[in-house]
Amino acid sequence: MSTENLEKTAPASAPRFKPYSGAAAGWGALQSVTRAWLGSGNALKNIRTMLKTNQNGGFDCPGCAWGDSPESGMVKFCENGAKAVNWEATKRRVDPAFFARHSVSSLLEQSDYWLEYQGRLTHPMMYDAQSDRYKPVSWDDAFALIARHLNGLESPDQAEFYTSGRASNEAAYLYQLFVRAFGTNNFPDCSNMCHEASGVALAQSVGVGKGTVTFADFEHADAIFVWGQNPGTNHPRMLEPLREAVERGAQVVCINPLKERGLERFQHPQHPIEMLTNGNRPTNTAYFRPALGGDMAIVRGMAKFLLQWEREAQANGEPAVFDHEFLNAHTATVEEYLAVVDATPWTQIVEQSGLPLYEIEQAARMYASAQRVIMCWAMGITQHRHSVPTIQEIANIMLLRGNIGAPGAGLCPVRGHSNVQGDRTMGINERPPAFLLEALEKRFDFQVPRGSGHNVVEAIHAMLEGRAKVFVALGGNFVQATPDSPRTAEALRNCELTVQISTKLNRSHLIHGKAALILPCLGRTDIDLQAGGPQAVTVEDSFSMVHASFGQLRPISEQMRSEPAIVAGIAQATLGERPVAWEWLIADYNRIRELIADTIPGFTDFNQKVNNPGGFYLGNSAAARRWNTPSGRANFKPNPLPSDLLHEKVHAAGKAPDLILQTMRSHDQYNTTIYGLDDRYRGVRGQRDVVFANEADIIRLGFQPGQKVDVVSVWEDGRERRVKGFTLLAYDIPAGQAAAYYPETNPLVPLESVGAGSHTPTSKFVAIRVERASESARII
Repeated sequence: MSTENLEKTAPASAPRFKPYSGAAAGWGALQSVTRAWLGSGNALKNIRTMLKTNQNGGFDCPGCAWGDSPESGMVKFCENGAKAVNWEATKRRVDPAFFARHSVSSLLEQSDYWLEYQGRLTHPMMYDAQSDRYKPVSWDDAFALIARHLNGLESPDQAEFYTSGRASNEAAYLYQLFVRAFGTNNFPDCSNMCHEASGVALAQSVGVGKGTVTFADFEHADAIFVWGQNPGTNHPRMLEPLREAVERGAQVVCINPLKERGLERFQHPQHPIEMLTNGNRPTNTAYFRPALGGDMAIVRGMAKFLLQWEREAQANGEPAVFDHEFLNAHTATVEEYLAVVDATPWTQIVEQSGLPLYEIEQAARMYASAQRVIMCWAMGITQHRHSVPTIQEIANIMLLRGNIGAPGAGLCPVRGHSNVQGDRTMGINERPPAFLLEALEKRFDFQVPRGSGHNVVEAIHAMLEGRAKVFVALGGNFVQATPDSPRTAEALRNCELTVQISTKLNRSHLIHGKAALILPCLGRTDIDLQAGGPQAVTVEDSFSMVHASFGQLRPISEQMRSEPAIVAGIAQATLGERPVAWEWLIADYNRIRELIADTIPGFTDFNQKVNNPGGFYLGNSAAARRWNTPSGRANFKPNPLPSDLLHEKVHAAGKAPDLILQTMRSHDQYNTTIYGLDDRYRGVRGQRDVVFANEADIIRLGFQPGQKVDVVSVWEDGRERRVKGFTLLAYDIPAGQAAAYYPETNPLVPLESVGAGSHTPTSKFVAIRVERASESARII
């Protein structure tokens, strides 16, 4: 440990593991919100700030992308939303004096929690190799340094431009316009690591890579299926419509290996009687616990039952199970799909799903008995090798009964970060659609690059191999969000220049190129004051609703700039006033929105529509039963089940894995941001280096609960992937499985282990061995 003076250490509790007996939300959430509020150092102002979260005239929560109820109310934030607000709206400062006290080497020894706890970045900083410290730099000099590096490249494709889902529509639009005017489509994006499979799969199946439902559809659904998702931690505001669905008699079917508290029962913090009586309500009517990677087999089994019942109905003259009117009018290749269903053996379905046949039949009956069905999913579905076929299988079964494009029914990929869907709408896409490129060329009169750019995994390879030399990040914590952490670190260190546009200190500032910049930006809670006055930005939620966000707090430093202003400054220094007058646009964001209206479908009269209370609905072609596919119809995709869930590189290792690991968030975490060291719903206090496993598996492997172990990835490529000193926790988890937190276990995810068709890292299916603990050491 460094002997340098350290800043105030973040509060932490002693390590402890004790099962949690309470319901989701309720008193536990209120206590947690209170601690976050008092710990912000800005408590009085943050009361008002929290009450402006997700309100008309307020700001959009910087947390998740779950939509807002159109009903008014004083409180429209959840526990983790409140944590996000208080984490951002802190008085703690990471200023030049902080960096003068701490070398980069000493900061690397600190935890991710400690780094972000230090507070908001306040000044642009440039790395000085001689002193191993960041030192202040003027904005003009920072922009000039970036321009010099970019314009000195042999090809624009030697630069990588990363985007976090926090960026606003206005910032993302300017970013993609600048980068394409510079000459590349290299847009590695956080969506590459989460819902990329959803976009790829749904675009092929129904012609649009977004969910087809609105918030109101949840009020009318007869059944809601929740696949591979933990809304109690990741989207807590989703718990209320799930509970309400159960109360009105709808089926809520949860398919998840872990018993997550939010999917079991919910105590509503805004219901006084329920809080006073310590009551709660269920959030499911059935709970199935599959094998990791077994979800596609479950859906295939459900479809096989539907086909059996359809044939029986035809033979007996009973009402059809399939919606033949819908199938005839709107779909293609249904017979090819049903032939594949017919040919899939029950033995493979049962073995791969991890469920007994009667549970698959129960799920199928719950689906078949509901007239209107919504199917939701998140990372438990998208971070597998066969995620694209799995999502297409979900679309297939929904098409069989006409459950797309009807009230109370549809597909609902629940996005993570608050504007990750909006960023993609704005053109943050390494494989952009032709209509976008044509619109940009027509409006701005320059030749847009047409070749495919790099996604996240491709960008890491390019930097490792020296094919990419400059890395610019519009938000995020790239080194901690990505797989194979030591290789990602090596990739960034290979660069000539790394640029991080950030609100708070994180590890990606410390894993840097030969030259490095930290550019402090405004957050969602900060007032954005430009030459034309205070500015609003806009975001898009999971239901394709676009709404305005107005910061509420005066920035704690005059040196902080908005993300649009920083992008414009880089563009101006690099390109001059080509293809637009960048600084003129920044004076009034209405001017940016006019450009968006000119070039992005659905945004006509953008500046007028965004003033509507609650914003406006972008629309969804599949929801209107318009299928933007080559066939002009919704396509059944007849994918076979995987012959083997284990990758050939796992088999090549020569020894069967001990367990299959999924990485996941704790309850005191959002993406790579760690608010605390507790995971209340799972009973973990004061620690993160833990592995959840079935007690029988722990004993089978020769260990005892509570024992320290090393976890080693099973993958044959000549590299060892190991994390050290993790504590085994006996937990209610299916046999053969394990779970652990990321980013601590991201080093175990091989860079080459990606989803077919999506390139998404397979973080929910990592083959591992468990070994006796070696000497503890940092991975990076």
